[in-house]
Amino acid sequence: MSRRSSRRRFLKTTAAIGIGYWVAGGIAPRQSRAANEEIRFACVGVNGKGASDSADAGRSGKVVAICDIDESSLDKASDRFEDAKKYFDFRKMLDEMHKSIDAVTVSTPDHMHAPVAAMAMSLGKHAFVQKPMTKSIYEARLLAHLAAKHKLATQMGNQGTASNPLRESAAIIKSGALGTVKEVHVWTNRPVWPQGEGRPADAPYGDSRLVEIKNDKGQVTNRVHWDNFLGVAEFRPFHPAYHPFKWRGWWAFGTGALGDMACHTLNMPFMALALRDPLSVQATTSGHNKETFPSWSVITYEFGELNGRAPLKFVWYDGNKKVDPALLHGEKRTDSGCLVIGDKASLYAPGDYADDNLKVLGADKPKVEWVHSPGHFEEWTRAIKGGEQAASNFSNYAGPLTETVLLGNLAVWAAADPETPGKKIEWDAKTLSAKNAPEVADIIKPVYHNGFTLDSIA
Repeated sequence: MSRRSSRRRFLKTTAAIGIGYWVAGGIAPRQSRAANEEIRFACVGVNGKGASDSADAGRSGKVVAICDIDESSLDKASDRFEDAKKYFDFRKMLDEMHKSIDAVTVSTPDHMHAPVAAMAMSLGKHAFVQKPMTKSIYEARLLAHLAAKHKLATQMGNQGTASNPLRESAAIIKSGALGTVKEVHVWTNRPVWPQGEGRPADAPYGDSRLVEIKNDKGQVTNRVHWDNFLGVAEFRPFHPAYHPFKWRGWWAFGTGALGDMACHTLNMPFMALALRDPLSVQATTSGHNKETFPSWSVITYEFGELNGRAPLKFVWYDGNKKVDPALLHGEKRTDSGCLVIGDKASLYAPGDYADDNLKVLGADKPKVEWVHSPGHFEEWTRAIKGGEQAASNFSNYAGPLTETVLLGNLAVWAAADPETPGKKIEWDAKTLSAKNAPEVADIIKPVYHNGFTLDSIA
């Protein structure tokens, strides 16, 4: 697309880009800033994780535009970035500011990751997008395609990718010290927000698109631009059950405990074992109503052989479900962690990011080498200035990782149907299709609303 046609089209739609299979090798980013020039950032979502992402942008260059649907959050960010222009609608921001922007950070609720990033990337902007990279598998493939097509520097916000302990753990597994890996187990303390509930019955703010939050004295304390929050999601009235933060547990906006944390906790074994393109996935859950994710789930993935890596099983646990402690050889089971089991030894990485307490169980810890990182965000900014792609770039790392993670939610959705509890989803990664489960088609590729579309062209 030309810049003009892309800009005009995205004022009405989000993405109409052909999708190709994920890129096996890294695509060198085109240089958009000389090494001594200042990178100009636009930050979409500036509260919560967006506060730290925009702070990283401010330390790495100049923030020229900020966007948020919450006026209080936007005003606080404006105090930090006094020269940045403020917006509530990312489309208007990119329409007016695209000539002044080199790169964007996207720290919105999950359902808006792809719409924001796709528009920016189609305008030639480098992109940093919080985890999970997208809400759906199709969107992850889309962003990977756009990154390669436009030769952009990209990065997902799974910061552990750059940590030395995580890279050391992955190097130990790659060294063969565990022997042939047969199983991977990952568990989390999430959700720490409500799940397993129905949609709120009340609508205290009516059908307002601009919601005024008032205190006990009737004074307006904040305004939420609800239409901009909804974005591609079907309309529902504003409720505090959704914003702020608790959107994660709703199918319309989030990806549940799996989407929130697996891009962190699965990251290390994914790096070590190339856990791409599962053959099948199956879930056992507490049951749910297709409004919120279940209060707990156990999800089992099956992987075939890949480039000499033997077939293996991966099991995910959330909602106080955890790995059998007998598999830890007497080690204390933490609230979250990762266990990789080989036929010679196991590797146990406590915590969310494979932290410094990693342990090799059943063998001596080998000495290995790995590539040290200058820092997660700095990897991305160096790539913008013509360096190598960041480790968690969209085309050959973050995209495939996100696809693997989100595949589990297909099984969770199917498990909500009383006629198909525990249904095993057979997956074809090349065509992005569930061979035996047409009912999950809208979870693979979502239906967009409110004037946005997500089309595919050859």
